[in-house]
Amino acid sequence: MGEPYKGQRTKRMDWKLEGSAQKTESRVLQEHEITLDDPGEDGVSESFQLLQIDVGCEHWEQETLPTGSAAWCSKNVQRKQRHWEKIVAAKKSKRKQEKERRKANRVENSGIYPQHSKRFLRSLIKERLLEAKHSGPRLCIDLSMTNHMSKKELSRLAGQIRRLYGSNKKADRPFWIYLTGFTTDSPLYEECLRMNDGFSSYLLDRTEEDCFSLFPLETLVYLTPDSDHALENVDLNKVYILGGLVDESIQKKVTFQKAQEHSVKTARLPIQEYMVKCQNGKNYHSEILTINQVFDILSTYFETQNWPEALKKGVSSRKGYVLRNSVE
Repeated sequence: MGEPYKGQRTKRMDWKLEGSAQKTESRVLQEHEITLDDPGEDGVSESFQLLQIDVGCEHWEQETLPTGSAAWCSKNVQRKQRHWEKIVAAKKSKRKQEKERRKANRVENSGIYPQHSKRFLRSLIKERLLEAKHSGPRLCIDLSMTNHMSKKELSRLAGQIRRLYGSNKKADRPFWIYLTGFTTDSPLYEECLRMNDGFSSYLLDRTEEDCFSLFPLETLVYLTPDSDHALENVDLNKVYILGGLVDESIQKKVTFQKAQEHSVKTARLPIQEYMVKCQNGKNYHSEILTINQVFDILSTYFETQNWPEALKKGVSSRKGYVLRNSVE
């Protein structure tokens, strides 16, 4: 047979070269697979180590980089990592400070050593309140004027009742509290249940009766800022009445007129005797206080027998009054 054409020899050489290349590529892939399946001395292949480093650099926000991986990350990633660590440390420090602050407030406000258990504290509070029911001063909140109050006003009144009861629980010498003219089907009752946790278990008396029919009239003293007589002392034989009225329209002398209709004695807090008006931008001066502010004054005076100290606790400077000796 004759020699093959030049073109045929070229095609055969190409086929040989192509087959050789395929065999070489196959051997390389097999060796690469063996390398992946055959870990080194550290139990992790070199290729997997590189992959692990890349993942660690990419997800620096989620976890701290290994010590040996920091060198493989860019300076920008390392800078972000340090910034993130500072943020985490600052948050931990802030949480610790907040925890210590809450603990200090509990110790300061409780008036009782913190080593006592919550069960003991509840038992002590209950004992004090029940003792006040038999021998302590009595305070009546007249809730017979809530029929024409808006829902917003009722919500504010419910909040004031909650704060008043909370202050009474903390007092060393608490009052016994009556909620009179208080019906369970009233909007105020619903607001008290909605806003005040555990309201149904409050240690106080609730009654639908009016305060004027519940107690002898000679024992009642209606506290109103419109009275001409300043309260001089807290008498254990008297029942002090606070009008449960939040009236944003500021109707004057409502509680005073109601006391006069029933021939009941009235009294006002001795703000004029121990405090003076202070100048302010709005030229605003008012002796009208919320029921919980009035109670804080009565409770503080009953414990300290000091009117300036009691008035300072309940009458804020926003009312336009300051203690007389502070001006002098």
